[in-house]
Amino acid sequence: MKRDSFGSRLGFLLVSAGCAIGIGNVWRFPYVAGQSGGSIFVLFYLLFLVIMGAPVLMMELAVGRAGRRSAMQAYKALEPEGTKWHVHGIFCLAGCYLLMMYYTTVSGWMLSYFFKFAVGTFDGLDADAIGGVFGSLLGDAPEMAAWMAVTVLLGFGVVSLGLQNGLERITKVMMGALLVLILVLAVHSLTLKDAGKGLAFYLLPSWKRAKEAGLGNVITAAMNQSFFTLSLGIGAMEIFGSYMSREQTLAGEALSICALDTFVALMSGLIIFPACFSYGVSPDQGPGLIFVTLPNVFVNMAGGRVWGALFFLFMTFASFSTVIAVFENLLASCIDNFCWSRSKAVVINTIFVLVTSIPCVLGYNVWSNFHPLPGMDVLDAEDFLVSNLLLPLGSLVFLLFCVSKWGWGYDNFVGESNHGEGMRLSHSSALKGYFQFVLPVLILIILVQGLI
Repeated sequence: MKRDSFGSRLGFLLVSAGCAIGIGNVWRFPYVAGQSGGSIFVLFYLLFLVIMGAPVLMMELAVGRAGRRSAMQAYKALEPEGTKWHVHGIFCLAGCYLLMMYYTTVSGWMLSYFFKFAVGTFDGLDADAIGGVFGSLLGDAPEMAAWMAVTVLLGFGVVSLGLQNGLERITKVMMGALLVLILVLAVHSLTLKDAGKGLAFYLLPSWKRAKEAGLGNVITAAMNQSFFTLSLGIGAMEIFGSYMSREQTLAGEALSICALDTFVALMSGLIIFPACFSYGVSPDQGPGLIFVTLPNVFVNMAGGRVWGALFFLFMTFASFSTVIAVFENLLASCIDNFCWSRSKAVVINTIFVLVTSIPCVLGYNVWSNFHPLPGMDVLDAEDFLVSNLLLPLGSLVFLLFCVSKWGWGYDNFVGESNHGEGMRLSHSSALKGYFQFVLPVLILIILVQGLI
């Protein structure tokens, strides 16, 4: 059966970047940068993105492009006879399902808040009432389930149309709109009173804040952000390698995806910090920033209903682009491994994801006393397993498969990466040594830290 392929290089780049760009870009990157010395953190982040994130991204794409199938079947096509690297494909599929079991709920929150701003729910509310809106949403299981279901049904509706007519076509429109929205929102934030204070806090180097955070912690935070921002290790990117052409080298494509992802992260800070400082609000980490702090800012600014709606439309696009990209991975895996038709895969996966997303919805209300892992609610536990275990472990497997003599092998990896036009990897022993001995240690550091 002929393999689907992207209709254009732009389609591949936007879909891959859309998978990487998510809510972590918007709330976590700006907050950590501000806390960790501004541009000092940003420079470390860019360094680790080049020496860690981009190489592992290249490896996932290389396995996909050479194997021309989803993770398990691609491993089978490339692994030495008698080896069992393809078992990792099961964990990739499990990781994608686990990610969607909570990410669909979070994406539903974004859609809910876009709707609430658009219809004027926040108009005239004081700070306590605005904070109460999010608490009310979390306590209302039927409402959360409804927004989650809308996200799941819309997502599978998109990917049911096929790679080019569904995922690629819709993502091009959505990512184009996202980039326009983020520019409009950033320009607006920069025109606010006292915006310069927020800009200085965010981007000017501050050794004082870096020392307060601890330089080691700043470096570690930059390493973690550069690694987790690309969603590597569960085959979410590998599938797009299987759809891409061989006209471009992988080093250039990986750096282009990293650049798009970083652009959104940096611009998010330009939206958030000037707005918060202009209205005397100290930005908090996590969901509180998005669902409590920023709505307070929007309500108090001129035209806040419009700006709030536009911000949460941007957030909806950022999260939904990840949802449909991972949904495509789920469909491709089922089609490749079970020989299902796309329509059959859509029906079965829609039902499965809807059902398995319910625990996350109930984890904030009916099951609020249920802690799957010590001290963690359902969402936190699911996120911990994906982010702290499956992503770093999976990345280590992709890495070792591509550079060790027991796997696909370094020469095969470099040969696949350098096929086409563009930036090429060196065959030098120094680069080989870095990939074989240094990069695994860096990933192990992230793994151990996350587990601790």
